[in-house]
Amino acid sequence: MKPQLRVSVLALSVVFPLIFRDLSARPPPQSKKVLPQADINAIGNRNVGEGVNLYPREKEIALGKQLAQEVERSAKLIDDSLTTEYVNRLCQSLTRNSDAQMPITIRVIDSGFPDGFTLPGGFLYINKGLILHAQTEAELAGALAHGIAHTALRGSTRLATRASLIQLGSIPAMIFLPHGWTGWVGFDPYAKLNLAIPLTFLKEFREDELAADYFGVQYAYEAGYDPDSFPLLIARVAAQSSPHKGAPKTLSLFPSAPDRIRAMENEIAEILPRREQDIVSSSEFEAIKERISSLSLTNLQEPSRNAKPTLHKRLI
Repeated sequence: MKPQLRVSVLALSVVFPLIFRDLSARPPPQSKKVLPQADINAIGNRNVGEGVNLYPREKEIALGKQLAQEVERSAKLIDDSLTTEYVNRLCQSLTRNSDAQMPITIRVIDSGFPDGFTLPGGFLYINKGLILHAQTEAELAGALAHGIAHTALRGSTRLATRASLIQLGSIPAMIFLPHGWTGWVGFDPYAKLNLAIPLTFLKEFREDELAADYFGVQYAYEAGYDPDSFPLLIARVAAQSSPHKGAPKTLSLFPSAPDRIRAMENEIAEILPRREQDIVSSSEFEAIKERISSLSLTNLQEPSRNAKPTLHKRLI
């Protein structure tokens, strides 16, 4: 089917700044000059996940597989071939346009909670609720690209490495909690535990989220999708549910929605070339949304792959 187109002690961080800050994985300052990590033509060759890491990629993948098995023992997955094939196909298209150096595996969880999460080693999980909250395929692609960026950045194992080097034994276990520590849209399911985490590490979590936004926007764009769409999804979900709205920023795992949106808007304006047409949505996306919304996997018709695309020019 053809898509529709549209035109993470504080003292220790001072003593060991070069060891514990992996600047190579942070978004570069916004600049008119094209910096290496702002060069979309070099996507796939930028080594954005490099830095001090005690987890070789093979060990990271093995860890992720173990955590994935735990998730799948406790979570109900959507077991519908058309839905899983569509989400996997979209995810793999984005992965081919990313810096991820590990294979990506994605599963859909039968949960109405509008979010997704990334485990180490390229294991992604997206809730049914996030698909239903997305209004376009480009919004869904932006969320998936954010999750893929977490894999490319290897944020969880780099954070666990920094914790291990300063002997904070409990932090890696908290990082590897399988149910959404690195949520994509911005919910903080472990907010009550945040006081147990050193402020420096909370800051690292927030920076990693911004980095995943930064690179995820590039991956969605490189795959042909409208880069403005993921900020729209974040804004809409944040407006509908903000359970920790009054929490101080320094005690949060996530940057605020306005901060995330502002950073992405600046990135889009400064480093992504304008083009006449972007993928916004598709009739297949709409059919998949309709298919999973009922949660009735009987007597469902296969989405049409013959719909003609419509064109819409981007505003310049």
